[in-house]
Amino acid sequence: MSLKKEAILLTFYSFILSYLLCINSLAVFLMYRDKAKAIKGAWRIQERTLFIVALCGGVIGIFIGSQLFRHKTQKKRFKYGIPLILLLQLIIVSAMFFYS
Repeated sequence: MSLKKEAILLTFYSFILSYLLCINSLAVFLMYRDKAKAIKGAWRIQERTLFIVALCGGVIGIFIGSQLFRHKTQKKRFKYGIPLILLLQLIIVSAMFFYS
């Protein structure tokens, strides 16, 4: 592989890693805020928003946030939906590496 291609790949992987770090940090923060609002009885973050963040790559952050703050751990949508999203994303990423 040429030096130019290696530099492009390194830049791409750095971008992906930075993106995943940011989206998962946002996901943990959203779970924290939603739990805090639930305790206060205030307006909540929509479950749809949490799932959109998970689908955009923040699934690990949503999972960590739910376990860390003991939030939405009993809801079936989150109990089964978040691990399913993680599994599907792992399959997609694995297929991308396998077939590239």
